[in-house]
Amino acid sequence: MDSRNPQQPKDTPLLELRGIEKSFFGVRVLKGVDVRVDAAQIVGLVGENGAGKSTLMNILGGNLQPDRGVMLLNEEPFEPRHPTDAKRLGIAFVHQELNLFPNLSIAENIFLTSFPRAGGPFIARRQLHVKAAELLREVGLEISPIALVEDLSAGERQLVEIARALSVSPRLIILDEPTTSLSTRETATLFALMNRLRERGLAMIYISHILGDVLRLCDEIVVLRDGEVVGNGLRAEFTAERMISLMVGRELDQLYPHRTRPDQTTENSKAAALLEVRGITQPHIVRDVSFTLNRGEVLGISGLMGAGRSELARILFGLDPYESGEILLNGKQVQCCGPRERVQQGFAFVTEDRRHEGLCLEATIADNMALVALRRHAKQSLKLLNLNTWRDAVRRTREAVKLSSGARDAQAVRTLSGGNQQKVVLGKWLMSEPHVFILDEPTRGIDVGAKFEIYQLIHRLADEGAGVLVISSEIEELIGICDRILVMNRGEIRDELRRDEFDRERILRAALLEGAGTVTSART
Repeated sequence: MDSRNPQQPKDTPLLELRGIEKSFFGVRVLKGVDVRVDAAQIVGLVGENGAGKSTLMNILGGNLQPDRGVMLLNEEPFEPRHPTDAKRLGIAFVHQELNLFPNLSIAENIFLTSFPRAGGPFIARRQLHVKAAELLREVGLEISPIALVEDLSAGERQLVEIARALSVSPRLIILDEPTTSLSTRETATLFALMNRLRERGLAMIYISHILGDVLRLCDEIVVLRDGEVVGNGLRAEFTAERMISLMVGRELDQLYPHRTRPDQTTENSKAAALLEVRGITQPHIVRDVSFTLNRGEVLGISGLMGAGRSELARILFGLDPYESGEILLNGKQVQCCGPRERVQQGFAFVTEDRRHEGLCLEATIADNMALVALRRHAKQSLKLLNLNTWRDAVRRTREAVKLSSGARDAQAVRTLSGGNQQKVVLGKWLMSEPHVFILDEPTRGIDVGAKFEIYQLIHRLADEGAGVLVISSEIEELIGICDRILVMNRGEIRDELRRDEFDRERILRAALLEGAGTVTSART
């Protein structure tokens, strides 16, 4: 059904999947999945990484064909053999990894595969821009269609992706983790648009690990576990706790592991100081940032996107310069140097973009894990890799990060789920035995089970004496795992909270308000 057409009767499903099965190399990935989506409905699809969500959506989108089962679209057989088949029949995708060309204009990205023609090979530019402008107004994006995508924010790019999806007049849009890189304000804009599209009769499948958003937005919820539907019903039938229990197959007493917190009294803090940051300033990026990270401490940094959190992390790791200030490790000043020297000094940095900056996707698990610590496993006399010590170190690290037992050392990292990819990134740094861990959005885009295991690893690192700096957009996550929280706003630290002071409203106030007081020294 065209998104501009009247809604079809509620008792007639727009899409039905019946008994969908799929196996890879003899391993059953989907085990008889049934899903129904009605017009003018948003269906939430949740499940741990590896539960089968991506495989199911790839079948729906024509990238894969099912081994068994039936798909019906408007009660007619639906058997796409190629993504163009699915698109032609009204199925559109908005992927987690945005498929936009930064060096092209918005209009060119929207109509990349369907340019209006002015005769022969020539593009009808005026018509292109008029059509693009109409779609941009439809998604609520007030910007010129000739603007380059590289000049847009993450939220604006997401809206361009949706405009491109709407350009084919879809019946159904599948949105895969669309809020991963969005601020709170951008997320609200996206949800308002989705509600408007639903009111017009468009159906949507919404995939997300942020369960609060699923409960806030969706009409019905489908829970997958190990390739099977283990829960399906109206939103009112679910709570976040029930979804988690269904996803992991067991009850979780809490989302965050229990940990005995370190003594944070002022008397003990000086001796415990591991990393000291004093007055770090880089114009238009960060200003007069000071804090201390103690041994055995998990220190969180909260704030909106653009507050300077990731930029500060890059400065600390030597990726970006700073104009003034000083950094001390174990009481000794760290000279201005690059990442190679920071690694040698005992720093580790888990970037927020694991796929493009943290991993070699085509390389194996073992090769990725050994990237930082190769020198440790070289035979000094011949400068050759000592395979025995290397393999033994990889094995120990796999166990430490609880990498899936089904993942083989020789397996390409690109084939792993998001949670297992993140564990490989963490394992890579564990093998270098650092003292200071800088973790930027360490659980972004991964499921609750993998999150819990990463939280346990973070606590174990701190318990063993490391200092862990965690940057996260999820306030609940920082409250759940940190000993202290710093709040950044416009490149400055605006507040510092100890564990007994943790308060969501106070954190939001410091992150949002212009006039919040600046904490120039955040030391325990």
